[in-house]
Amino acid sequence: MKRAALHNLGCKVNAYETEAMEALLVSDGYEIVPFSEEADVYVINTCSVTSMADHKSRQMIHRARKQNPDGVVIAAGCYVQTGAEELKEDLSVDIIIGNNKKDELLPELHKYLEAHNRVFDMIDVNQGHLEFENLYLTKTAEHTRAFLKVQDGCDQFCSYCVIPFARGRIRSRKIDQVVSEVENLVKLGYREFVLTGIHLSSYGMERYGVPGEYGLQDLIEQVASVDGVERVRLGSVEPQIFTQDFIDRVKKVKEFCPHFHLSLQSGCDATLKRMNRKYTAQEYFETCQIIREAFDHPAITTDVIVGFPGETEEEFLESKAFIEKVKFYELHVFKFSRREGTKADTMKDQIPEAVKTERSRILIEIGKRMSEEFRQEVIGREQEILIENQVEVNGETYWQGYTKEYIKMGYSSDRDLTNKIVIGKATGFLSRDMVLLDRDSLERVR
Repeated sequence: MKRAALHNLGCKVNAYETEAMEALLVSDGYEIVPFSEEADVYVINTCSVTSMADHKSRQMIHRARKQNPDGVVIAAGCYVQTGAEELKEDLSVDIIIGNNKKDELLPELHKYLEAHNRVFDMIDVNQGHLEFENLYLTKTAEHTRAFLKVQDGCDQFCSYCVIPFARGRIRSRKIDQVVSEVENLVKLGYREFVLTGIHLSSYGMERYGVPGEYGLQDLIEQVASVDGVERVRLGSVEPQIFTQDFIDRVKKVKEFCPHFHLSLQSGCDATLKRMNRKYTAQEYFETCQIIREAFDHPAITTDVIVGFPGETEEEFLESKAFIEKVKFYELHVFKFSRREGTKADTMKDQIPEAVKTERSRILIEIGKRMSEEFRQEVIGREQEILIENQVEVNGETYWQGYTKEYIKMGYSSDRDLTNKIVIGKATGFLSRDMVLLDRDSLERVR
């Protein structure tokens, strides 16, 4: 039997695409094996968000060639778009497939196997207004939760980011296609669906941010209406999406998870302006207030960049104070990394690495404290968790699951609760990041 191995680098959108390409290979008669094993075909879905991601992408390509010098090595994804000329010179690669072309994996593989001519024409260099890739999942690596790619591309052009050049202009998947995929995955037992995209907030806005005939709230409602769907969760979104209409509609959807990953990047207006972000700190804060007025104890998480060019000590302290004011559930801190081809790479006043490291350390500690405080607030309150797997904590076995707010919880039971929903009261902490659910909740399982 033909053997194929795939390796994914990067975001949840990449992960979706990798699983969809795996499904294509399975449909063509391939057995999927771990990437560490010898295979006839290797597919590396690359990332280019940082220079280190480029480096890791090249590493995995060379590892594949080393594992089977006679195998077919296929590079796909973002690094293919940003590093195409380098890859064309790399003899480890047989086929390169750019973004928006992954659904053509099989015909290009067959073409190569027939003629053994390297395939390098599967890149849309222009990356203009493209059609959405025709990719579908038949299963995912998760057991209860499925990540769905519903949007691609970005028109924002933040000064530190190369992704608009790698992914092209915004484009959205049609609602009926998403619903069809959800219906099939529900039949396989999936109960929670996470809507993801490169710039998810642009869903339905194909022309320069102008709303089209449908939007993200329409998609949420339609996915939630599918029989068997228990939860609908959003990937990363921008604060501007939360209009009163959007909030009013999604809070009526009982399956909607009040877990909001709102990209911040900085709490200082001067830094936000240099980053070319499209909001002020005050506008961001007002969005958080709207969310908290609409939902009971919603989880708000974010990303922050420290050490952006020109970030003075005063600007960092302003950002730090803003973060403490908002009180996030989780804080993902990144040190600014120069990316060739972006405006930020050529900015003056680049910050020394030691300063970035110290600022990162400070915010990570604040993030840990805020996260613990958020979890502490659920103690004594009724919670609903979707069980995913079993884990061992302090020598005891617990069923592990997550609330709609994405709080990890543990529950002790001798029953098989895989993919079940358990409702009960949170009683304490099992570990720093896991809350204990009351064992008496056994009566409420569905």
